Amino acid sequence: MDREAIITLAYLVASVLFILGIKGLTHPRSAVRGNLIGALGMLIAVIATLVHQSILEYHWIVIGLIIGTVIGAVLALKVRMTAMPQMVALLNGFGGAASLLVAGAELIRTPPPAFSDVVIATYASGLIGAVTFWGSLLAFAKLEEYKAFRQPIRYPLLQPINAVLGILALVMCAIGISQPESVGLYWAVVFVASVLGVTLVNPIGGADMPVVIALLNSYSGLAAAATGFVLGNAVLIISGSLVGASGVILTNIMCKAMNRSMTNVLFGVLQAEDTSTKQDDVYRNVKGAAAEEIAMLFDTAQRVVIVPGYGMAVAQAQHAVRDLYQLLESRGIEVLFGIHPVAGRMPGHMNVLLAEAEIPYDRLKELDEINSILSETDVAIVLGANDVVNPVAKTDPKSPIAGMPIIEVDKAKTVVVIKRSLSPGFANIPNPLFAADNTLMFFADGKRAVLDLIAAIKES
Repeated sequence: MDREAIITLAYLVASVLFILGIKGLTHPRSAVRGNLIGALGMLIAVIATLVHQSILEYHWIVIGLIIGTVIGAVLALKVRMTAMPQMVALLNGFGGAASLLVAGAELIRTPPPAFSDVVIATYASGLIGAVTFWGSLLAFAKLEEYKAFRQPIRYPLLQPINAVLGILALVMCAIGISQPESVGLYWAVVFVASVLGVTLVNPIGGADMPVVIALLNSYSGLAAAATGFVLGNAVLIISGSLVGASGVILTNIMCKAMNRSMTNVLFGVLQAEDTSTKQDDVYRNVKGAAAEEIAMLFDTAQRVVIVPGYGMAVAQAQHAVRDLYQLLESRGIEVLFGIHPVAGRMPGHMNVLLAEAEIPYDRLKELDEINSILSETDVAIVLGANDVVNPVAKTDPKSPIAGMPIIEVDKAKTVVVIKRSLSPGFANIPNPLFAADNTLMFFADGKRAVLDLIAAIKES
């Protein structure tokens, strides 16, 4: 078997491992194995590529590998699990940047024939890669809640400006495809696409970040696939296509979970009227409770459902939640976790945090499954969640979240909401659940509240 055949076989093996890795990532129980399988596939692909390209000088590559390995290892060890959404956003952006730089370098090295598939792929890589890079950086800034990016920023003529930028980028791509020797035009496309990436993501609020991250992930895959056509690299085409397709599917799932279209997420912001007066009306009968009072609920409880939200991530309360889970289980109480698809700031955010706290995977239930048993639940604990448990989604067709599937904690016998205040969620609307007859409000920081609750249960 000659070297070319061995390289082709290595690419095939790597591609199969990528597919098996994605399959493993579909369930928390096999996620670690899937991650390792995918990493093995990437290692094989990298080695095969280094051999295949007949590289004459390896010193720059070795330096890059060492620097990248050190940075990756430091990030893996230092980045908190609560900061995973930011990490994912950055990785998406780096993928887009790598694609546009490689495609640009190849265009400089060997300009392809006009109107060829290679030059088309080159400009596609530059366009998509630039949008991905700058859009991901802005998503990172929003997730980090930097002051300048904390709130969605809208300005007059936003959609016409985006349309003009998009059309301008496409026209420049068409000219560049007909004149591949004009390398400067490629970088002009990258610049316009970079501005477009910023203007597209800038108006999007934190509530839509799970969708945005999934979509940017898809973009990074498409950029990589386009670069694969530029280089004639089969494994890059396959892996990029896998990432692109899975990202689109995940984006669609996220949109359905929010009962919103992708265009609404990208080009619209949740709008709500001034709700100060409505809040006074809705929250007239709110009942607060202390840890000791809530602890008594568990004396006769047989099933408890905990619904985590972004507030749990902010408070870093997942380990305290694990301690509460273990305490209740030791007393013979069944404890389950209701996971909403868009809870948190990235797809699977709550799953990641609870997995880090070593809560058994079989205790995590998806929306439909948990809703089917909430009417038979004694106590539902809402920890840092708001819009995903707001019954207005079912009762008010004019609400910004109308039709959004929610976790129906209001069906439980008693609902305990752990929250700092009565402030609204991302949708900026009151939540009648907080004032329901069967709801008790526990006003406190998420972690502190859970720890106080554990202490009170032990004393009761």
